[in-house]
Amino acid sequence: MATEVVKRENKYQQAFEALKARKPSAAWIELLRDSAMDRFESLGFPTVAEEEWKYTNLAELSRLHFNLATANKGVEYKSAQFSFPETADNQIVLVNGTFRHDLSTTEKLAGVVVLDLFEAISDARYGKVVREYLARNANYHDRGLTALNTAFLESGVFVLVPRNIEMESPLQITFVADSPAGHTANFPRVLLVAEENSSVKLVERFVSGRQPTFTNAVVEIVLLDGARLKHDRLQQEGSEAFHIATTAAELGQGSSYNSTAINLGAKLARHDVSVVMNHEGAECWVDGLYVVGSNQHSDTHSVIDHKQPYCNSHQLYKGILDGNGRAVFNGKIFVREGAQKTDAMQTNKNLLLSPQARVDTKPQLEIYADDVKCAHGAAVGQIDQEELFYLATRGIDPDLGKSLLTYGFAEEVIGKIGVESIRAQLDQAVLNQIHAELGPQASSPAGMSDML
Repeated sequence: MATEVVKRENKYQQAFEALKARKPSAAWIELLRDSAMDRFESLGFPTVAEEEWKYTNLAELSRLHFNLATANKGVEYKSAQFSFPETADNQIVLVNGTFRHDLSTTEKLAGVVVLDLFEAISDARYGKVVREYLARNANYHDRGLTALNTAFLESGVFVLVPRNIEMESPLQITFVADSPAGHTANFPRVLLVAEENSSVKLVERFVSGRQPTFTNAVVEIVLLDGARLKHDRLQQEGSEAFHIATTAAELGQGSSYNSTAINLGAKLARHDVSVVMNHEGAECWVDGLYVVGSNQHSDTHSVIDHKQPYCNSHQLYKGILDGNGRAVFNGKIFVREGAQKTDAMQTNKNLLLSPQARVDTKPQLEIYADDVKCAHGAAVGQIDQEELFYLATRGIDPDLGKSLLTYGFAEEVIGKIGVESIRAQLDQAVLNQIHAELGPQASSPAGMSDML
């Protein structure tokens, strides 16, 4: 078995050598990619023997052979099939990790710089910015899958929001994982830098087709002093998809990061969230919802690191599990020595709709300062029978009552999404996932298999 794992990982090495020959880059990128590949060869795929992966088994993923995906420029797509009305004029599309200029619309970004990551690297105006921040917060030295993504840097998105710019309309980045020729792996990369006192709204959307795909995505966010970011993330990949993602944010003085992540798709999904508060007065909201059905596994790991005083963090994650669905939530809050006047709150709540559903939740606090206000908690339960009885006495059918209560449970997080049309579609998507209907709603968001 170990020999087979080595052989599969050697195939990534072969693909890596082919990538270097096909797309050479600046010397520092070559060193970065080489270093990352060395770390992946040393670390390999994580196993359940590691504490951070104790409840998420990647054995099936590591067994499968995935070919490095191409951009599939011969496949017909229409950018409108991915966007929402509010983002139709500000959308970037990556197909299998490659920036597709023909599907992207950036004409109305009003001073915001959006480039293919490798175009930015070779541009004298932006190359220094990329070099300063790329791979600075997405740690690949002790994370094998982040190392694998970094090794396969080939394209991606660079977003620079200049100081004092306030974006009125959200910018959407759509990640399409398509596999018409069989099992494919893709490695999307995003670097967003928001300069002083800027404001930006970002929507990420992940979709895929019916074939097995492996998406290994890394998004790095840097907010300089006073910058503000509203970040909505939708994971809607297909039922045969493996989705691994890292979101790493660094907050400057007085900056604000407001994130809401919705996880609906994929056979196996893992999302690592890291927020580092390196300066005083930063604040973050890190919220999310995972809706997990039969034969799905969803894992969320978050680390919020208070390194400086007078910083606030708020975290609310909710889960709805049905069938034999499985979920994991592991949230850590660090309060470093000297980070006085920290205010940190973390909550995880889970609703089990089936006796076979299971969730492992582990909120954690590590506090090394004495003048702080911190709290955390977790809850796992079923539909309250007294609430169902109350609804039944008002003439509401038990099945509809169950749907109403489940919908209400999810709505607290969905309501945090900053784009109205996304909220409406997510309402219907949640109802579809729990096989319920409450009345006329917006049409459900199509998965990639419905689009092609």
